[in-house]
Amino acid sequence: MLNSSSAIPVYVDSCDPVGDNREGSLRSVEAGNMAWRGCFLRWTKGDILISTTRGNRSPLGYQQRCGFRKALKKTEAKKEGVEDVGLKQLVKPLVFTVGFTGCSFGTAAIWQYESLKWRVQSYVDETRAEWLGKLHPQTQDDDQKQNEDDTVYWHRWWNRLSDFQKQAIAILFQVNQWWDNLTQGQRTVSGIIAVNALVFCCWRIPSLQRTMIKYFTSDPASKALCFPMILSTFSHYSLLHMGANMYVLWSFSSSIVSLLGPEQFMAVYMSAGVISTLVSYVSKTATGRLGPSLGASGAIMAVLAAVCTKMPEAKLGIIFLPMLTFSAGNALKAIIAMDTAGLVFGWRIFDHAAHLGGALFGVWYIAYGHKLIWKNREPLVKMWHDLRTKGPGGGGAL
Repeated sequence: MLNSSSAIPVYVDSCDPVGDNREGSLRSVEAGNMAWRGCFLRWTKGDILISTTRGNRSPLGYQQRCGFRKALKKTEAKKEGVEDVGLKQLVKPLVFTVGFTGCSFGTAAIWQYESLKWRVQSYVDETRAEWLGKLHPQTQDDDQKQNEDDTVYWHRWWNRLSDFQKQAIAILFQVNQWWDNLTQGQRTVSGIIAVNALVFCCWRIPSLQRTMIKYFTSDPASKALCFPMILSTFSHYSLLHMGANMYVLWSFSSSIVSLLGPEQFMAVYMSAGVISTLVSYVSKTATGRLGPSLGASGAIMAVLAAVCTKMPEAKLGIIFLPMLTFSAGNALKAIIAMDTAGLVFGWRIFDHAAHLGGALFGVWYIAYGHKLIWKNREPLVKMWHDLRTKGPGGGGAL
């Protein structure tokens, strides 16, 4: 088990005494005293924010939603109402989870419809162009002349570029080749990885620290309860934390997207992140072990559980111990057993409730949820199709 720890820097509002030493007037002395009193009051009200992060990984390399503790003054704890957190405060997150999950799958169904419509339209356009080409075929001389003209044009265009522009185009060409060689699953999760990297960089901006802690960490004792349920899924403070999570997501991306398709995968991933956070909320509130969490492990556990449930005989291994292999089904059982034990015995190493929430949602979705949700999307798609075809520029039926 690998442990890593880091600390968020302490930021204190500067409270320099105000006065003009050169004049030495009584008014400047009084202003300086008022400034020091204001600084002292802000100190006692907990204006200093000290936060520490702890990122840990499970034996298979799946880092949990790392514990993110805030050491606040008792006066601020009472002000925030930390001691009065109860299950009734989870009604709003519960409603948000149901609504967000429904919107995720509804958006995925419409996205799939639009993608299919675009592919069909592209095929029709290509077929029409090919048919017109057969009706009005060009002679071989015309084709050769056209190719020569194109070659001359692009040769002149290339010669007008500077060396820097040529190098930039060469790099873009290599990136395009790399992108074309990726699987559909790897292309799908590339956007998720990019967002996680962007949020990771935002954690390094001192002026954003308070905003990041408020909205990019999930804590049932916080005033912001709903939006952090989504944003914390894309939030990592530790590079090791983010690297481990994104490596696992990249490794299982091809399997999960081949199984569900890119649209359904995104709906499952986003929903799993919110559902795992809700389970974490319930566990923290019930046990009284409050504290912020962040990370994509809840959603990634759903992906892992879905693949292992669908393909239990698949062989998995540990990157640092390639000689050890085990079935996907046994790996899933071991992970669920470990997180269950951690939840029962109150281990603080992982956010075990978030892990269990994500894993159980992934198992449930493959076993029952796919039939209950995705296979019953036809009424919504039909309604969207009617809106598209009757609206301006709607076009014909798919």
